[in-house]
Amino acid sequence: MTAVSGIEAIQAAALRSDRFRLEREADWKRLEAIVALMEKGRLRRVSDDDLLALPGLYRTVASSLSIARETSLDAATLAYLESLVQRAWFVVYGPRSSLGSWLRGFLGGGWSAAVRAIGLDLFIALCVMVAGTMVGWLLVASDTEWFYALVPSQFTDARVPGASAQVLRGTLFGNDGQNGLGAFAAYLFSNNAQVSILAFALGFAFGVPSLMLLVQNTAVLGAMLWLYHGAGLTLDFVGWLSVHGTTELFAILLAGGAGLHIGRAMAFPGERPVLQAASEAGRRAAQVMAGVVLMLVVAALLEGFARQLVDNTPSRLVIGGFMLSFWLAYFFAFRRQGADAA
Repeated sequence: MTAVSGIEAIQAAALRSDRFRLEREADWKRLEAIVALMEKGRLRRVSDDDLLALPGLYRTVASSLSIARETSLDAATLAYLESLVQRAWFVVYGPRSSLGSWLRGFLGGGWSAAVRAIGLDLFIALCVMVAGTMVGWLLVASDTEWFYALVPSQFTDARVPGASAQVLRGTLFGNDGQNGLGAFAAYLFSNNAQVSILAFALGFAFGVPSLMLLVQNTAVLGAMLWLYHGAGLTLDFVGWLSVHGTTELFAILLAGGAGLHIGRAMAFPGERPVLQAASEAGRRAAQVMAGVVLMLVVAALLEGFARQLVDNTPSRLVIGGFMLSFWLAYFFAFRRQGADAA
């Protein structure tokens, strides 16, 4: 009696599954055909009626999947529906452009437009970085012990207060026989990426920690400028630094401005809810940060190769000046029609 009941239950479940499939299979097949054509890039072969029906078909199949799960239909039907719903989701809600298309739009105006949109925050961040450099200089000038407090130990091998001009000059020149320092470039990229990410991520606290981080890092620059200025090597140090520094410091400026942009939107949301203001600012700042990563890669390559291989101040200044001019022109002179509106 039990065996008979079990067989009857299995037959009933199979009948229910067959009936469920027959009632809805036409929509499943239609959706599958549309998705297959769109996945192959044959959008022109999809009729207007099918395109209009696509969202409704997706919802119908998603509903079928939900019912199939609740009623414990056969595994084959469930697997088929799960696969179809997943594929259809990417067609209906997935990205509308390829990676190459997105990259062209990003480099072709999207990134520069996002940078211009946070212009006020960049100006504030720039002022803070200049102030931080001045603070570092003045602190070390008043008491040389500040030099050891500000400058990381890995940068104070021979570069310390009291070092002779000859020793300091040796840290700037004499590297023309070296090949590209890939490991050092990787270290710098990691270090500067951490600074940039922190300056961006700390923006949620109304931007204050981001500004403090900018002051801390540029105070190191001020201390080093004081040291080389005292040895009469200011221009040589600026040239040595400018090869990668114009790109690296610009990237850190953008990261700090992006973090401040989020913090300022949260502190002064205007008539918008705070979460909405933060969300809008976050999307804009995230686009800026995507480009910051690219700039840091360029800075690391310049640091590991160009600065080591170019061993005279005029050439270094030319490279640094060219990179600065390039970034300024790209961000503020190059404008693609419609990019700012987007």
